Amino acid sequence: MAEGVKIAARNQKAFHEYFIDEKFEAGIELTGTEVKSIRLGTLSLKEAWCQIKDGQLFIRQMHIAPYEQGNIFNKDPLRPRRLLMHKREIMRLYGKVKQDGYALIPLSVYFRGSLVKVEVALARGKKALRQARRRRKERRQAPDRPRNERTVILWKIPL
Repeated sequence: MAEGVKIAARNQKAFHEYFIDEKFEAGIELTGTEVKSIRLGTLSLKEAWCQIKDGQLFIRQMHIAPYEQGNIFNKDPLRPRRLLMHKREIMRLYGKVKQDGYALIPLSVYFRGSLVKVEVALARGKKALRQARRRRKERRQAPDRPRNERTVILWKIPL
């Protein structure tokens, strides 16, 4: 990131669960109280994901806590927010997501001057990681597995 950039939040979970292929910068449509809340650092990207709907890019499940002095101007903390990118870029991303099995994941939210920007990544899921987790879970839930006991292997020695 360049000078004059203040990072408000990072999505560390994304780097563990996805291979990042490309990164894009997008603006975000916010209200005044949301910007003030972001300046205080009260946002979370842990469960956030991006979706292209009707030719527009949205970020979903990004939690921005209500601003304390915001009273009636506060919005829903989990509302979908529109990301601002060129139409050509959005259509290119839409083609990749539909065709190649990519996902759009927000990596970070930061201030460039007085503007709030979102870094969005075109990412592929780590399937091997998911499969390993599934196998571990199945092993833990197996009914024939002895609980809290060491497994002893006995070898038959030919006489």
